[in-house]
Amino acid sequence: MAAVALAALLFVSSSSREGTLPSFWDARENAELARSIVSAMTDEELLAQTLMFGWAGEDPSPLVVSWVRDRSLGSIKVFGWNTDNTIKVAQSVRLLQENAATGRFSVPLFVATDQEGGWIRHIKGITSETPGNLAIGASAVPADAWHTGFYISRELAALGINLNFAPTVDLYTNHESTVIGTRSFGEDPVAAGVLGAAFVAGSRAAGVLTTAKHYPGHGDTGLDSHGHLPVIGISRKTLFERELVPFDILIKSGVSAVMPGHLCFPRVTGTNEPATFSREFIGNILKRDLGFDGLVITDDIMMNGATEYAGSVSRAVQLAIEAGNDIVESSTTPGFGDAFWTSTVARMKKSPEFRARVADSARRVLEAKLAYFKNDSAVPILPDVSRIPERVPDREGERFFLSQAVRSVTLARGELKAVKDRGAGTVIAGAYPSFLDEGKRRFPDAKVSGINGSLLGLARSADTVILCLSSREHRDYLWELHRLGKRVIVVSAQSPVLLNGIPPVEAAIAVYGYSLWSFKAAFGALSGDFVPTGTMPVKDLL
Repeated sequence: MAAVALAALLFVSSSSREGTLPSFWDARENAELARSIVSAMTDEELLAQTLMFGWAGEDPSPLVVSWVRDRSLGSIKVFGWNTDNTIKVAQSVRLLQENAATGRFSVPLFVATDQEGGWIRHIKGITSETPGNLAIGASAVPADAWHTGFYISRELAALGINLNFAPTVDLYTNHESTVIGTRSFGEDPVAAGVLGAAFVAGSRAAGVLTTAKHYPGHGDTGLDSHGHLPVIGISRKTLFERELVPFDILIKSGVSAVMPGHLCFPRVTGTNEPATFSREFIGNILKRDLGFDGLVITDDIMMNGATEYAGSVSRAVQLAIEAGNDIVESSTTPGFGDAFWTSTVARMKKSPEFRARVADSARRVLEAKLAYFKNDSAVPILPDVSRIPERVPDREGERFFLSQAVRSVTLARGELKAVKDRGAGTVIAGAYPSFLDEGKRRFPDAKVSGINGSLLGLARSADTVILCLSSREHRDYLWELHRLGKRVIVVSAQSPVLLNGIPPVEAAIAVYGYSLWSFKAAFGALSGDFVPTGTMPVKDLL
């Protein structure tokens, strides 16, 4: 196959260098080759294959390069603080993959990121901003989820990123949740599963592997596991009938990886351990009951939801491996002498059972890599940096994201009548410059304002105020405008839960995101270009 032939040219064969060592690119059956490589690996090489590190800054640090070159690190993660310069991202990926090629077995890296769409967009710079998952839930069209996954992944593939930590299939059960919110497809478990499976299929068509998260479900808590360990008190029956439904659908659809969350379910496990460290959740429920045989990848092991329970990062790493995780993700790069590494290697040498568990994960990672990289549909290992300007942003994708945003617009309150440009009689107010810019493009004579004290001054001489609602504080201004007796039209740009508690308004539409496409769709609806057809994916709003 062409991809294998190219890789063989780019990655130097270990067999030719050292004579007896197997090479990742040897022409052998995948399972047999993976076992052969594992048998030849040192303890350190086995453990490194199960680790995924991020780094600080745009350029890969000398430390993370050393982990790849000298310790045969198995995977890297590109975080949002690395990515303002999109070209630099691709150069960084290329540099790290070139260093991986010099390893004893020439094993390429899994290169991961979080590009869910909406407000979780770790690869920034010139990549597309999309309407997001809740907007897809509002359109309720699986093809919208498929194409979203496809176009996001085409951009990632151009940068050499082959593994996306998406889709999020947590349910929007707790309306006070700020960590999930519009990252969810909505409240309905089956709809979330169907849309998530379509996102997976679209991503795979573009060559990128996907990850169902945050297993077994982060949606029924207002707490953020970055800061604390959320305790979710649902029963086992509710878990299987609600939270696990979308995961079950994605597993049956062939999702490549599952990411356990740092989430505690005491009524299910009888303990206070996070799902990340739970053999019940990973070994019994995920693998046995749901039949998942892909990769299990932790959320960032540095998060407080993991380390507070474990007591230390090194203990968290060991608990995660023992529970059945195949890859342990860390947002930071540890030093060569950190306990993260040294104590885990020491445990491998003292405990044959623990070493066997690490070796099994290394084998599973290698098998997944062999199946993926020795396939013509895989993302090229070395990105073509010169072609990025023609591929990112994806021009075809931009046209789609606008059409998808249009399908998501939902009339949430009142009756929508076309707004005519009334010059100084119209005030457009919002916290997002792109909202104000698009409003001014549609209504050139309107006045624009942030949502602050100056808004009320402008509103006194206006007859219509179009306000972008994106925080709880904005509702206070809506009440002030109501007391002034103004005609108010609301564009809800984030969670529609913010519409709870607003005063009576002429109309309120929800667009579920702050992308340019969402705002273009919003003003298109306000101008009468189309009649909103989206349905509210979050029920029981007041």
